Amino acid sequence: MADPASDCRVTMDTTTHPLRDTPRYQAVKDYILDRIRLGVWGPKQAVPSEHELMRTLGVARMTANRALRELAAVGVLKRVPGLGTFVADLTAASHPLALRNISEEIRARGHAHHARVLQLKKMRAPPPVAAHLALTSDSKEVFVSKILHYENKVPLQLELRYVNPRIAPDYLGVDFRLTTPHAYLVAIAPLERVEHKVRAEWGERSIRQALTLNASEPVLLIERITWSQGIPATYTLLHHPGSRFELSGTFNPG
Repeated sequence: MADPASDCRVTMDTTTHPLRDTPRYQAVKDYILDRIRLGVWGPKQAVPSEHELMRTLGVARMTANRALRELAAVGVLKRVPGLGTFVADLTAASHPLALRNISEEIRARGHAHHARVLQLKKMRAPPPVAAHLALTSDSKEVFVSKILHYENKVPLQLELRYVNPRIAPDYLGVDFRLTTPHAYLVAIAPLERVEHKVRAEWGERSIRQALTLNASEPVLLIERITWSQGIPATYTLLHHPGSRFELSGTFNPG
């Protein structure tokens, strides 16, 4: 078996590291997340042990332990007693509000998916979006995409997504007719945390028209914030026709 540290024999230079002002354990976490994001370590692959991180990055064992422990706590890593620490398989989830790639979800039902890109641009974040993404006063520009997803030529989801440019600097260059924002972002920015809110609302006229809703049909809205690399990564509003979309799942109590 290859040495799991063989891909990371790089000294962490705190004078040039972009997170030099953050605690050392956070810098170690960012280092691990960067290697996962770049594909150096894939799902179920071993990552360096505490001793290997100590030797490679020049940190204390307590620092390395905290970094691994916190990444395991949020599901990025999986620690197996007696075997080591591994990259978690972030595609597996059973909660009804788990992140799902809508194109895969539709195709799993044997149906056809296609998407219309209605908007893809850089803009100054509206105040609520800036607050959700914790943007500072001197850096409030975000990337925004508005995409209408179809199932068998019927509108199923209107996705309005605001993306922190620090997380996905090449976002505006992606052809979202060929891939979804979810698939692209999960590939480049491993998730650390997700928050959801679900509510029914009437919806603005433009949203209702896009989803071809009838006069009495509500909009089912999923409001989502994701974190990656220690900062808020995306703020997303997923609009669905109330009669053509449902959330379901199975879990074991306790």
